[in-house]
Amino acid sequence: MNMSLRTFIKQFSRRVYSFNPLPLARTLASLSMLAPPRHQKQVVQDPYSLLKEDPIQIVSSLWVKSFSSPPDTAFPNLTGFLTKFDLWVLAYQRACAHFTGTFPPRNAIHLQTLCALLSLRDSVLHHQFSWNDKTQPLIRSPYDKHDKKPISKTKLRALLESDEPCFQDRVVQEVLLMVLEPFFEARFSAKSHAFRPGRSAHTVIRTIRSNFAGYLWFLRADMSEILEKVDSMVVMSCLEKAIKDRRVLTLINSALREPVRIQFRRDANEKLRRKKRVSTKKKILNEHEPKPDPYWLRTFFEFAPEEAAKVPSYGSCGILSPLLANICLNELDHMMEEKIVEFFMPSKLDSIWKTSINDGSHNPAWPEFVPSSGKEKTRKMDYIRYGAHFLVGIRGPRDAAVQVRREIVEFCEREFGLRLDNSKVEIEHISRGIRFLDHIICRRVIHPTLRYTASGGNIMSEKGVGTLLSVTACLQQCIRQFRKLELLKGDKDPEPLPCNPMLYSSQAHTNAQMNKFLETIADWYRFADNRKKVVGFCAYIVRSSLAKLYAARYRLKSRAKVYKIASRNLSRPLKESSNNSAPEYSDLLRMGLVDAIEGVQFSHMSLIPSCDYTPFPRNWVPDHERVLREYIKLEDPKVFCNLRREIKNRGLSVPQEEISDIVWDYKVNGVRRHQFDDEGIITLRDPVDYMRKSS
Repeated sequence: MNMSLRTFIKQFSRRVYSFNPLPLARTLASLSMLAPPRHQKQVVQDPYSLLKEDPIQIVSSLWVKSFSSPPDTAFPNLTGFLTKFDLWVLAYQRACAHFTGTFPPRNAIHLQTLCALLSLRDSVLHHQFSWNDKTQPLIRSPYDKHDKKPISKTKLRALLESDEPCFQDRVVQEVLLMVLEPFFEARFSAKSHAFRPGRSAHTVIRTIRSNFAGYLWFLRADMSEILEKVDSMVVMSCLEKAIKDRRVLTLINSALREPVRIQFRRDANEKLRRKKRVSTKKKILNEHEPKPDPYWLRTFFEFAPEEAAKVPSYGSCGILSPLLANICLNELDHMMEEKIVEFFMPSKLDSIWKTSINDGSHNPAWPEFVPSSGKEKTRKMDYIRYGAHFLVGIRGPRDAAVQVRREIVEFCEREFGLRLDNSKVEIEHISRGIRFLDHIICRRVIHPTLRYTASGGNIMSEKGVGTLLSVTACLQQCIRQFRKLELLKGDKDPEPLPCNPMLYSSQAHTNAQMNKFLETIADWYRFADNRKKVVGFCAYIVRSSLAKLYAARYRLKSRAKVYKIASRNLSRPLKESSNNSAPEYSDLLRMGLVDAIEGVQFSHMSLIPSCDYTPFPRNWVPDHERVLREYIKLEDPKVFCNLRREIKNRGLSVPQEEISDIVWDYKVNGVRRHQFDDEGIITLRDPVDYMRKSS
């Protein structure tokens, strides 16, 4: 027994000395990280108890706070807004509206979804959230199946290699956007019009029409490279100027990194099998799955100009990418605003901009006269940006435009690390026309008759020379877009092609889809001088394309026969066969068995609306910003003190003072009595005089 005990002790000691404690220590450490500490109790919060405030009120207070603070104010603490569970519920509702097309009400969200949303918030606050995590999501899309069975290797591979955004990433992006957008919108320049609320390409066209008259040289630059890829250090340096919260900065910095996708190796046979499977497999949409966009909507998105087609996408930032791009390019906007003030050199002999930088060239209906060249010309510059494309108008010599281009190139290389060659920043004269947002900016020389009163009282008339800024739609670009949509072929003499995507749709549905497309085009060219011409051309292409389609569908030989049966606007029904026993279309329409056929719009030039020449205010701001400024003024007591002081200095009186005087007289003199005169007129008398006369 003793020998066996000794041998057991020797063997145990050898095993103890040969044991490596590192793997066990790592395992215990990992388990200790997963398990909660002993001194902390794992508290399960009730999501309904956290829903205390209105999220719209929280976001509104953010906008008011950001617009009321000075532009150079830095915000050190934004985590307090991330802890508000009401904002996360609103972000979930907005994400559901994006994925499903319907905005779910707050009381329709299940408890399980609220608990998952709460765990997502806690993971973000405790630095445990990872972007693009598709294998173990904390919250799922409303249409994702909660299947507890393990997925196959093929589905896992397809899930990891897909480019579809993760639903929980969208929720986090919505929260960050609601928190960050108000602070930067108050600091953005008014020269920027893309990816911002209340601003669009139409505001760019209207600003150019009202403020860019009189410029001779134009700089048109393309900085699309900054929308495709940008250094994360550049974005973070711009963010840190206004945001000091390390938790928010760390979260955005991790999203800026490119997501690492796992690439699996495939053999040749597997690739062939996958190709055959994809070619034979048919896509069937689920009942609740969002349907594809209508044909007219997809067609118009493909019809969009080059400047508006590119949307930035940085890593896993998603909908935050446009805001981050504007934050970076805001540095360029402020630099150009300083250059505009430095460049301005007025001349009193000039016809416009004689003394102030805001003089003249505002009303587009008034001719701006061409001044003489040389020193008498006022030097002035203006700037506007839409996304990564900007336009600079310069009134002065060409050497000044070359100098401005050199400074812009140096600034972009120094701040963004972006090298722009001369082909990306072109210098063009107004006489050649400048294409921007599919519009041509040019000028028309006019000779108006000026009538004025001379010193002797005689009315004199004199012929003058002036120019008008003209903004027209680019017809060549319109032809290119139709050729890209495969509705047109040919260069010199374009010929319409049949609209094949609408081959299996009814005549009523096809006409309705194309009418929406034409209405959108007419609204897009709303501020173009040649609106009637370009919209009429688009209507001709669409109508001819549909006529060729109907000729092929109903076995008619030419477009002429289609127009003969269906009329010029294609509103009459086309029958597939000449069966006399079939009921008439009017009878079927009265019984509700067929849809009413809507004629193709703009079949005549008189039906096309004219150009909108409404003057654009010089200091225009969107409606939401104007309301915010007025609300902030009403909340500030200093504004009322200044108004009262100004009223007293001018010797004016307000209604409140008159009412207070009446009340004071009433208290001092007592109750005034009414007395009838002999003629029946009511007069007001002093109570003391009235008592004396009555005695």
